[in-house]
Amino acid sequence: MKRLSEKMREIAAPLIAVGVIAVAWEVAVIATGVSPLLLPRPTAIGQTMWMNSEMLLSATVQTAIAALSGFAIATTLGIIGGSVIAAVPVLRRSIYPLATIVQMVPLVAVAPLFVIWLGFGLPTAIAASAVVAVFPVLAATIDGLRSVDHGLREIFALAGASTWTRWRKLDLPASIPAIMTGLRIAAGLSVIGAIVGEFVSGYGGAHAPLGIVVMTAMREARTDLVFGAVALSAIVGFVLFGVVSIVGWLLVNRWHASGQSEMEIRR
Repeated sequence: MKRLSEKMREIAAPLIAVGVIAVAWEVAVIATGVSPLLLPRPTAIGQTMWMNSEMLLSATVQTAIAALSGFAIATTLGIIGGSVIAAVPVLRRSIYPLATIVQMVPLVAVAPLFVIWLGFGLPTAIAASAVVAVFPVLAATIDGLRSVDHGLREIFALAGASTWTRWRKLDLPASIPAIMTGLRIAAGLSVIGAIVGEFVSGYGGAHAPLGIVVMTAMREARTDLVFGAVALSAIVGFVLFGVVSIVGWLLVNRWHASGQSEMEIRR
């Protein structure tokens, strides 16, 4: 019961903060008389979102598909690539520095290449999302695998375990905390990459994503709609981050529980 009340307080605190900020925002805009083209009131943004709910819902789904697909690709490539690089020292000395340099290239500069290679539409948004999200997973996987207890690895070696068995039963589970840190970072970056990809790919119509909604609303001077679309993209990132955090918490608890069970069996 005590733990439940603590969780409720943790959830309530940011919600109260958002409410206070919204009220202060509303009062400040009314008191200063600032133009709604520069800073619309939160109530006006909410009303616009309600009036365009069908269009915004479809746009949110499209952006969520791009971000989730890019995140899934980044997770797969990051964990597999990180495992291979961590296992082969020559790759760690050669490929990893190159990956670090590539990560420093601005996504906006690279995204037009995806349009050339993949064309306009969803594939470009997915590619941009995956590219910007893969490096945190790759780096976290390498760091996690390199920090595995060498004593435990020696035990597996003495038992005659293969590299695949050791990776599956020791290295990867022991690296879960580090990998989940990279995945939480990648969750937010995947949404950013998807939005940038949507800016560049420029596909609209009935199934226009949030990136196109932002661009179109900006050209039409509909600042309230821009704020609404930005808020929805933030919600997509927050939900993905929350899901990853919950999955990570479950996996870490399972790993610790299995480790404690093995210790009790040995005793």
